Amino acid sequence: MNMRGKLKIPVMGGVGVWIGFSTGILLSIFIFTYLHTVELNLTFLLAGYATIAMVAFLGVIDDLVGWRNGIRQWQHALVPVFAALPLMAIKISNPPIKLPFFGPLPVEYFLPIIGTVSFGVIYSLLFVPVGVTGASNAANMLAGLNGLEAGLGSIISATLLAIALQQGQVESAIIAATMLGALLAFLAFNWYPARIFGGDSLTLMIGAAIATIVIIGNMEKIGVLLMLLYFIELFLKARFRMQRQGFGILQRDGTLRAPSGKAASLTHVIMRLGKFTEKQVVIALLLLQAVLSVAVFSLSHFRLFW
Repeated sequence: MNMRGKLKIPVMGGVGVWIGFSTGILLSIFIFTYLHTVELNLTFLLAGYATIAMVAFLGVIDDLVGWRNGIRQWQHALVPVFAALPLMAIKISNPPIKLPFFGPLPVEYFLPIIGTVSFGVIYSLLFVPVGVTGASNAANMLAGLNGLEAGLGSIISATLLAIALQQGQVESAIIAATMLGALLAFLAFNWYPARIFGGDSLTLMIGAAIATIVIIGNMEKIGVLLMLLYFIELFLKARFRMQRQGFGILQRDGTLRAPSGKAASLTHVIMRLGKFTEKQVVIALLLLQAVLSVAVFSLSHFRLFW
């Protein structure tokens, strides 16, 4: 979309990332089962893997149909809810939510007719599917430039890996480490000029992995802050009812110009700051994510989250 000529470049690169990710998960299970050098909750790990695999399969279907004629937006929002069922089925012990000035929220709630309902049930049945769906679709929005999706996913995965290791969340650390390794291997081929694209099979899987890591590791607030750029992208695209893409208009000097009118993506915002090539636009967004990740890690390290 951003290059001259009609180059034929393969898509569905997310399948390769999924194979690498699956290999890492299976290796960790082998080490746990036969070598006994890693202590982990196998139920949590398999539930998280199942959710990520099902979301990746949704992305493969979308890639096969075609990104222009693929799965509709409401289907993108609905299908990951079913993929979240493995995470909804396991009992995750989340600490009480604390709000500024109000303190911790009650662990149990009394609802008319229904009776007493624990927060754990509300969390599993409401927040888990919303988190998986939201993160999967968010990662699918800020995409379209060489190395952008895999680069952002690598930085976020690395940050979550560091925080998970710091907090002793083994299952989250394993998922983050395997996703990071697979994304870095893919990024070597996806960096500008890309020899392969990730497609929805990659973007949806990255979002599902981020959601899974933070849900299993009780790092929800961290996950929300790390995805700040995606929230900004959602705001920009919502003004056009999610119908605009983040591509630029190629100029003779090789730079990209943003389409006229209001910016429909963070990529357009960067393009309007100067004359930048596609590679430079991607590097600028990766630097923004890196700064954000350092800030979030610092907040976590010094325990500044409420």
